[in-house]
Amino acid sequence: MRKAIRSIALATTTVLATVGYGGVILAKDKVTFAAAVFAEAGRGDRVRAWVDTFNKSQDEVEVEPVAIPFSSLANTVFTQMGGGGGPDLIRFDQTDFFAAIPSGRLLPLDGLINEGDFKFLAPDRFMKVGDKRYGLLFDTTGYALLYNTKLVAKPPADFETFLKAAKEQTKDGHFGYAYRATMAERAGFWQDVTNFVYGFKGRWSDGKGKLTLNSPDVVAGIAAYKAVYDAEIIPKGADAATYRRMFWEGKIAMNVDNGGVAAIFNQNAPDLPFKVAPSPFPDKAQGLIMTALVINANSKQPKAAAKFLNWAYAPANQSALLQAMGTNVGTDVALTPEQLAARPWLAAYAKAMENALPQVVPGFEDKTPEIQQIVLEQVLQVLQGGVEPQQAMDKAQALAERRVRR
Repeated sequence: MRKAIRSIALATTTVLATVGYGGVILAKDKVTFAAAVFAEAGRGDRVRAWVDTFNKSQDEVEVEPVAIPFSSLANTVFTQMGGGGGPDLIRFDQTDFFAAIPSGRLLPLDGLINEGDFKFLAPDRFMKVGDKRYGLLFDTTGYALLYNTKLVAKPPADFETFLKAAKEQTKDGHFGYAYRATMAERAGFWQDVTNFVYGFKGRWSDGKGKLTLNSPDVVAGIAAYKAVYDAEIIPKGADAATYRRMFWEGKIAMNVDNGGVAAIFNQNAPDLPFKVAPSPFPDKAQGLIMTALVINANSKQPKAAAKFLNWAYAPANQSALLQAMGTNVGTDVALTPEQLAARPWLAAYAKAMENALPQVVPGFEDKTPEIQQIVLEQVLQVLQGGVEPQQAMDKAQALAERRVRR
């Protein structure tokens, strides 16, 4: 951590680089880039190499990767930003991205990039708030149904068929489905609940400043979540790491999860016969996982940082980033036959993202963590306390409204 902070403190310095003009020494603008991905084994090394390709491509700017673990990135960077410092470039997850905007921590990118030069994916629309662009999608994926084709020959097209298939596969230590339902995995619990709510046409707000936690469609999604819990088709209490391992071991038949998980399955069990299909819910909308590449409003090198952005989103460099990350990136990358063969799920998740929505509360993005806590506490009352979904969500609505007004 101290090493990361020292690196960030150098964000506005320049370095000297020797270039091939008779030994002439030119100043090279230095830009720091903080991201949790740099702390990941394997993938972090690949993304560092991708950044190094930029550094070697020109003699004006040098980008220095700064690895900060996901668990501490937001607190570390927000603290530094509050003090007038911080890294020049940051890869934020969606919750932290939306939280940073109202406080003026992010530099609007309008005028620093030419949008017409890039073919952004559909979720790029969430990078703009109040007609201003505050970020660019770094990597993104939606949610869809992963299923083991050896256990489930045909993916269920509706919720009733899904429940029937899951029950048939639940026996002898094997389960038809898995999801999170404990506060120990609060973030993942929220993601899984949100997928059910979106899938049953529910939305956490009306997008116009009104919470809709107890609307009929939200309640229907919560009721479906309870139906799965009561059907005894999940390994109750298992965390995501455990049940994902069970999936690649052939002990879980189906799971609604994101494209990064598909990559994990493929890496850990290359011979596992799985495919991806739309989630078996009435509505096509599912959750969206996205990270945003942003420029710190405190940066003393915004033009140098923008030079990297314009390089990063060129088609060839987006294709290279896709290879490094193993997920969809910020633009529409034409996949080669080799890429499709190696990662057949990418096309399916790209399709799912056309209807995907961020797993935040629209209009209350900065309040989402508080609303999330309230909602999940009430969902647990539904799952374990015998409280009816409507009653629980009425209470969640009342508590959240009071919290928002406070």
